[in-house]
Amino acid sequence: MNEPPRLPEGGFAAWSRDRLAMARRGADECGDVWQLEQGVYVAATAEPCEEVLRRARDYPKAPSPLFPPLKRSSGAPTPAERAYAHAARMRGLRAQAVAARIGEIAPGAARFADQLPTGQDVEILPPVRHALAETGVRYLFSEDAPTLLPFAQRLFLAREVLVRPSRWVWPRWIPTPARRFRTRQQVAFTDALRPIVRRRRSSGRLGDDVLGQILQPSPRYGLLPEEAILDTLPGITVATFETPSRAAGWILLHLARYPQAADRVADEAALLPADPAATTSAHLDSLRYTRALVHEVLRLHPPSWLLTRRAARRTQLADYTIDAGSTVLVCPYTAHRDAREHPDPDQFQPERWLDHAGSPSKPGVFLSFGTGPHGCEGAALAMAMLTLLTAQTARRYHLSEPPGPEPSHQVTTFEGLTTAGLRLRATPRGSE
Repeated sequence: MNEPPRLPEGGFAAWSRDRLAMARRGADECGDVWQLEQGVYVAATAEPCEEVLRRARDYPKAPSPLFPPLKRSSGAPTPAERAYAHAARMRGLRAQAVAARIGEIAPGAARFADQLPTGQDVEILPPVRHALAETGVRYLFSEDAPTLLPFAQRLFLAREVLVRPSRWVWPRWIPTPARRFRTRQQVAFTDALRPIVRRRRSSGRLGDDVLGQILQPSPRYGLLPEEAILDTLPGITVATFETPSRAAGWILLHLARYPQAADRVADEAALLPADPAATTSAHLDSLRYTRALVHEVLRLHPPSWLLTRRAARRTQLADYTIDAGSTVLVCPYTAHRDAREHPDPDQFQPERWLDHAGSPSKPGVFLSFGTGPHGCEGAALAMAMLTLLTAQTARRYHLSEPPGPEPSHQVTTFEGLTTAGLRLRATPRGSE
């Protein structure tokens, strides 16, 4: 059998010490696909990464939802009902729907910038996460967002507790303390959401937000059962701000490290309306360099830097044989550094995106939101939130890292690529 090469002195022990360095070394020394352990392969460069993600039947995503459906005496929703709930949710998250609601998204970015403390070193990720949570929950639930926001933030905390590194990997059926905590927070969220669903249905005012889309009756299925609606929302609620928060940390760090790029963003942002609620999709489209900067940061530091798939059958990948049941790790972090797709791949060059009108499909592979059947359904919302937050922050401030020998952050790679503990200082523009 033609197996992918292995790194000398590789394996999980070396991998656990420095996953990013080993991923780079594997791509550099072994090429497109390499073997971490027997039956565990890494798709390291652009072409095999895209191939695995697009061939979802051959390489399906493992069914491991962070917030699995709750056990109820009334029974679980049928697969068809779950599929319709997902499709209805997607209607509210597609690019056209996001574009129509930019005026609801923009105020959150402006509030974050307005409330950022100045003249002191601030741990930036907590206020970023709070601002993006407010924006994401409001996008999903409109006027009911203030009621649900505290429960959404506790869902995020449950996720953080659940995915912390541990010496032991417990079978899914064991009710560990972290899993019991997750279940309690999920129950609390659905208990808060249930009366909102019933009120909207009884009044006939379903709303034009994502929840309203899910409440619309289907010509085929009619009204979705309440439990199908409640089960589909915890995961996407956390997703609207969890991954964008990681991305925002890297973006703000680059604004601090590349002041000329930040100045260019500020020049674009100066043309935004004084009233953030008056922002339209045309204003967002005018932020071409800002969007290019966001794309470039996401290329260099994809928050979801490693994606797991499992081979459903024996198949070929980059001329290698992959046995059924093997694990394939798709690595956007190294795929984005494939020089065949991105010239000078380690250089921060937002301009590389401008020649293609900001298209994330050119020049080369872009997998920060995945691709194929399991691509990120909230990509348009995330890009809108990140672009506006970048613009509003650069419009008001120069950012800088704390002086001294201590690093401004630690890079963590478990679950996502994060600037843990990132500290930055904001200085109002014009006050230097």
